[in-house]
Order: sequence, then structure tokens, then C-alpha cells
Amino acid sequence: MSDTQTLSLPDNASLFTRMRVARQCLEVLKNDPANPTCGQLINICLDLNVYASLVQQLQRSEDGRHLLSKRPSLQGKELDLAALERLPEGTLGHEFARYFRDNKIFPFETTLELKNDIDFIGKRYRETHDLLHVLTGYATDVMGEMELQAYALGNLGIRTAAFILLFSSFEHLKAPQSGVGRSEYLRRVRAAYRRGRASPQFLGFPFENHWETPVATLSARLCAPRERLN
Repeated sequence: MSDTQTLSLPDNASLFTRMRVARQCLEVLKNDPANPTCGQLINICLDLNVYASLVQQLQRSEDGRHLLSKRPSLQGKELDLAALERLPEGTLGHEFARYFRDNKIFPFETTLELKNDIDFIGKRYRETHDLLHVLTGYATDVMGEMELQAYALGNLGIRTAAFILLFSSFEHLKAPQSGVGRSEYLRRVRAAYRRGRASPQFLGFPFENHWETPVATLSARLCAPRERLN
């Protein structure tokens, strides 16, 4: 299945419908892992209740209510990467822009309609993925991606992250990749999960207001220290 325009999640969709759409999205993502529509839609399918709970949490604070009201965007079309890269070295804006340049990738974009706050939170989670790479220091190789998924699972309880970890870990334990042995892989995933649990919840943070803030300052504020692994 390649026509992502036919994929959508009806309002108040049943568990069966959400699982069906998630399976269809997975088929697309096998051949197009960066597909923005399916990437966001599968998160909503598997994490609808998680996002609903996160919305409730955000509604309890002034900053959270402001975020839900304004619905700021970190999509590629909203970002001037050239301007961000001109900011001083070490600032969030500069390092975020350099992250895309160095990895030869582009910021997340989607055309999925935002019908409610839950849709917005699903989109926000996808948009902050690359920012978390910058703040946590986890690389973009297979090991780094799994560490970031474990961090998100610990921090937010994201089921999609658990799903990705389950299947990727199974594949890695069968045939270790990237020069990382089985025991080291498991230690690093567990450490990232614990770090996520120990860190303040990141999803409601107004990153777009902190482009000129040093990454080191934000990392100390938003991320627990990394464990030293023996």
C-alpha cells in the first residue's frame, strides 16, 4: 500500500480500527520510513490514550494551556534553518540547524489535519524528536535511535516507542549491528529508559522560545545526567 492519502483515523475510532490503520501505516513505513503522514498517524493510533492523558496534564498548568491554545509549530516550513545556524555556536538554534546539515536530513513535516488537542500533541511529539537528539546527545545511528526511543518511553510512556524497541531489540539480539554487543545494547537501552523517567517531561516545553539558549543550559534543565556504564 503506497497511497497515504487514503489513510485516516475516524473520530472516536475503535481499537480494531486503530490497529488496522496502524498496520497499514507500518506497511508504508517499511519502504518509506520518513513518511510524515504515516509516522504521525501510527503514533496517534497506538498512543491515543497516552496523548489524551498528556493533554489533561498540560491543561493543569498555565504554560501547558498556552501551548494547547497557540499550537506552535516546529515543522520544516516554519523553520528558517539558515537563520538558526547563524546564531552563536552552542545555542539551541545553531546546533539544531547543524544537526540537520550534518545528518543530511530535513525537519519533520505533515499535512495531517489537526482536529483536536490530541492530534496536536501527536504532531508535537514527532516534531520534538530531532530536538531530543540534540539535547540528550543520543546519536542518529541504530543504537542512538533505540536509546532515544527508550528515553521517550520512560519520559512519556509512549507505546509507539515500546513497539519500536520491542521489534528492533529482537532483531538486534538475533544479529547485533553497529559493533554494539547484546549486553551493551541492553545496558544502554535500560539506562536511557531510566534517564527518561528521571527527567522532567519535555513535551510541553516551548522550544521555539529558546533558540538563543545554550544547549548545555537546556540539557541540564530538561534531561537527567547520563549514567556511566561499566
